[in-house]
Amino acid sequence: MLKDEVAKAFKIIQEGGIILYPTDTIWGIGCDATNTEAVKKIYRLKQRDEAKSMIILLDTDNKLQSYVQEVPEIAYDLIQYAENPLTLVMPGAKNISPALISGDGSIGIRVSAHPFCQQLIQRMRRPLVSTSANISGKPSPQYFSQIGAEIINGVDYVVDIDQHSMEIRNPSTIMRLEPSGRFEFIRR
Repeated sequence: MLKDEVAKAFKIIQEGGIILYPTDTIWGIGCDATNTEAVKKIYRLKQRDEAKSMIILLDTDNKLQSYVQEVPEIAYDLIQYAENPLTLVMPGAKNISPALISGDGSIGIRVSAHPFCQQLIQRMRRPLVSTSANISGKPSPQYFSQIGAEIINGVDYVVDIDQHSMEIRNPSTIMRLEPSGRFEFIRR
């Protein structure tokens, strides 16, 4: 089941499509983080201002240096010891679609613990875009049944995993991390 869903989602993403999928936090809309056209599809679907960047997911922290110019050593400890899913916003984004990079050159990155996300990212050999499955400005859905028809009908594929789960998951903690190791919380 998981393997089949990963294969189906991978095919859609390879073709430049966007998917609706479960994560270790809330349901997300995603695509290949290096495909600018696919990234723009997500902005249009969410009716989101392109100045508001979206995050990327990785399957392991040893890939951080592929997408950030200077990863502070503390980043690895923060990820390893975080009690909740943690998104790190770091300057010096590289090797991803320019449409994902903030005006200040930063990118938000989370290492996902969800088996679907991990397997899909391994198969893609690239980061996966992740943004909440809602129209910009509306509340983030806590589980699949709260996702609006506009989103479900607007993606190219809806992953058939965890759709009946009523476990309430919260968005990740967001922390800005400078190359010096200085950090500040953006969302706890």
